[in-house]
Amino acid sequence: MAEIKKFNRIKVVLAEKDRTGKWLAAQVGKSNCTVSKWCSNTAQPDLQTLDKIAIALDVSVKDLLNDTEK
Repeated sequence: MAEIKKFNRIKVVLAEKDRTGKWLAAQVGKSNCTVSKWCSNTAQPDLQTLDKIAIALDVSVKDLLNDTEK
């Protein structure tokens, strides 16, 4: 099975901020299912939504992304 690329750190930041996916879904107006897909990196939020997530979690957008440089 192919390795899932981890582009975002949403799940990690939610844990650091002691927040749930359900809470985040309510904050950004998305379904719990959508947030779950972001947390598992099977889907990615668009840039506008990523900005809303950063504001809700009081972090920079950069904090929500994994560094892709090796």
